[in-house]
Amino acid sequence: MCFLHSQSNEGINFNEKYKYPFGLSVLYQTYFPIARDTYSSGGEYAFNDFSLTAKLPLPKLPVIQPMLQIGTILVSASEEVDEKRNHTQIYANAGAFYAHKLSKMIELGADLGAGVSYGYFPDLDPDGDPRSTWIFNAQAGVSLSLNLSYNFVLDLNPRFKYTRTFKDISYSGDLDTLLNGFSFTIGVAASYRFGEDPDSPEAEIRSIRFDNVEINPLFASMQSFYVNHPIGSVSLSNIEDYDIENLTVTFMQSGYMDNPTVSAELPYLEQGDSAEFDLFATFNDQVFLTEGVKPLTGEVSVRYTSRGREIVQTVPVSYDLHDKEAITWDDDNKVGAFITPKDSALRNYTSFLRQTTRDLVNPGLSETLQIAMQVFYGLTEIGILYQRDPTSPFDAAQENAEIVDSVSLPRNTLKRATGDCDDLTVLFCSLLETAGIETAFITTPAHIYAAFNTKVPSRDFKQLHPAKEMTLNIDGDLWVPVEITMIGQTGFLKAWRTGIEEFSRYENQEDSRGIFKTRDAQLVYRPVGLRETDLGLQYGDRTKIGHDFKDEIDNLVEMILEDFTREAAESGNKGSYNKLGLIGAQFGKYDLAESAFNTALSLDRNYLPPKINLGNVFYMREEYQNALRILHSAEEDYIKKGRTSSDSYAKVLLNISRSYYELENYDKAALYSQKMAEVAPELGDRYAYLGGSGGTRAADIGAALDILFVEEE
Repeated sequence: MCFLHSQSNEGINFNEKYKYPFGLSVLYQTYFPIARDTYSSGGEYAFNDFSLTAKLPLPKLPVIQPMLQIGTILVSASEEVDEKRNHTQIYANAGAFYAHKLSKMIELGADLGAGVSYGYFPDLDPDGDPRSTWIFNAQAGVSLSLNLSYNFVLDLNPRFKYTRTFKDISYSGDLDTLLNGFSFTIGVAASYRFGEDPDSPEAEIRSIRFDNVEINPLFASMQSFYVNHPIGSVSLSNIEDYDIENLTVTFMQSGYMDNPTVSAELPYLEQGDSAEFDLFATFNDQVFLTEGVKPLTGEVSVRYTSRGREIVQTVPVSYDLHDKEAITWDDDNKVGAFITPKDSALRNYTSFLRQTTRDLVNPGLSETLQIAMQVFYGLTEIGILYQRDPTSPFDAAQENAEIVDSVSLPRNTLKRATGDCDDLTVLFCSLLETAGIETAFITTPAHIYAAFNTKVPSRDFKQLHPAKEMTLNIDGDLWVPVEITMIGQTGFLKAWRTGIEEFSRYENQEDSRGIFKTRDAQLVYRPVGLRETDLGLQYGDRTKIGHDFKDEIDNLVEMILEDFTREAAESGNKGSYNKLGLIGAQFGKYDLAESAFNTALSLDRNYLPPKINLGNVFYMREEYQNALRILHSAEEDYIKKGRTSSDSYAKVLLNISRSYYELENYDKAALYSQKMAEVAPELGDRYAYLGGSGGTRAADIGAALDILFVEEE
């Protein structure tokens, strides 16, 4: 009993689990009359009640069991009484039974019922004719049941019973006293319950029918995508005549998943109803080890509660798993999965290129643009070439989303040295991303190529290229497209121009082109997992990479400066010449800058920005005495004009202090540093070293240019 109660304490609903559809009981009971003058005379009558009871538990509430009882009572009088009173009652009762299982074996119950009996007295008439009467009866009782098994039960049934005859058929008028009144009965019953024991091996419950299970072809490269996006679906039907509860649908692929993935949960599924669920999968990194197409058979499982019993049903499902380089072009964002900036082989290669060209970098030109050039010419040097994929060309795959294409991982393309447009695009984007440069990929009909964010504001497009149309304005930043398939055939600037031309070709067909930011795409399609190994890559000739990079930088800078020179000459404006000087200084062309600032001053001797900037050019050349001569002259001009609280004046003081500092005249440097701090405290804090006797220099060259030069007052 302790064991049985411990089971019930575990939350098992025994009434639900062990319910049955229909039951029959054979009952024997005997009577003990109460308050009946004749029957209560003790030992004068014998009662033998035999009955058959049918019970029909309610499917949704099995503790309530409507019942129908039919039986016969044999009443025998002793010789001391009158044997003429011997009779038989045939009765039928209807009622309801309440049964509660404490465990699988122990059950308590209570019942209520009422009905009629037909009493037959064969010897009551002195003339020998039989007599009969109808009798009303009602009963209430309890029961204690011992379930020998699911099907066989023994019951102990104590009851109270009330009977009343409809008429007295005796001559003496005392038969109603005999039949009317209360009795206490004790009965024992043997019951058979139809159905199958849910605990038996043969009682395998199958409440669910799998109507349709389907998994689409899967791709290892989409591993992270499948966690939150369906791989297929399953349709289920409840084939029982009762509800099932607590449904949990999972998918499991042995060898490629650590645990089943929960795809759906449902509180209940009503009888006869159907439901469709999406399937999801959390694959481990073993999927990246597959080669080609691997046929797999997974398992869809449904865990649910049926009649209080927890059931698990499974069904196998077959599908194909494609390797990590396979793709279908139903969503161009999928390219993001193949861009792998965390690959150490790519990071090492990008670092090599930056180290190779670090002394050739132009501080005035966009750093991201120069890194892109470094990567372009680095790949050119190791012989990377465009090669159309003969088995699944991009144009054919793009037009038909059902065609399985392949995109080589960047490390493989780098090692193989050839690739089609998608291979080269993901390689170029991956290398730039290793340097922290935001990239994108552009798709047009039958083509894909790369783009990157220069982080140059759109208003400053001329710092990248004289032609505004050579850049793409995306969210206020200027992006540069690169036709990467031209690598090894032409220079970076030509590939840049071709990228713009291809994008502009579909200007009036927006639906035919798209630009997808890599980092946005990777929010949905995370990069594929890699087993990193040494590529054994030969990085190429440093001198050749540096030479090609330097030539292209010089060509671009010359192009930019020619545009500013032409603009200044055409306008003849002092401001244009000052701006030309600023751009020249920015790109390290100090002779051009000096000439431009002098031209601006020749147009207006009272125009102070070019005078300050001219002094700054001497400072940049390390001609500190000449710088001080010009800057002190500018200082006097500001004092004469009473403009000693302006930002430009603070810059003059700063540059004077810095010039003295470089000449190791620390007292003068500190004096002008103090003056500067009084006008512009934030500059004083930034260049606090000028107030000492030596030490660490402050800002980098880019910040210095920003502080030293003056564009306009």
